[in-house]
Amino acid sequence: MKRHALTKAITLATLLSATSLSAMAADIPLSAVVEADQVTTKVVSVDAANHQVVLEGPEGNQVHVQLTDKAKNLGKLKAGDLVDIKVTRAVAAYLDTDIDKGLPGSTERTGEVRAAPGSDNPGGEAYRQVQVQLKITGIDAKNNRVTFENPKGQSKTVDVVKPEVQAKLKDLKVGQSVYVTYTDILTVTSKSGS
Repeated sequence: MKRHALTKAITLATLLSATSLSAMAADIPLSAVVEADQVTTKVVSVDAANHQVVLEGPEGNQVHVQLTDKAKNLGKLKAGDLVDIKVTRAVAAYLDTDIDKGLPGSTERTGEVRAAPGSDNPGGEAYRQVQVQLKITGIDAKNNRVTFENPKGQSKTVDVVKPEVQAKLKDLKVGQSVYVTYTDILTVTSKSGS
């Protein structure tokens, strides 16, 4: 899969985990949010043998980055090259309308795509996706609050502030599960400096 296609696929999958499940009678989407931050920085130095790169930070400070031995094209990166770093975060939540007797839990997936060996411009994408099952232990519809139990057995009460989610509080029942999927995607592309 090509880079950028991975970003689109993972972001779409996160959103669809909240929206496509609404087609199933037992699942109700609660919310979905995608945010992205991007910065372009300059390479100060490269130590390909030790997989280290020094980048120029936003205020001109130097940021040392230690990479793994999977960074195969570092020899092509040089001082003065520009590096684009983009972080995409997505959060999607949906309600399982069945009363689930199971305990809350979590799962994690990771993956990466790198520039082909020998590529002129080093770069790649990596993602981390965590899905957490929270158990509803209390509902205060009058004050727009829901209490959840996390996988560690800890309780937390959340104020529901978005009107579109407040409207869905009537669909909640103690004992139901809310699944929240967190996805972070890091995209790094480089281009030769002049």
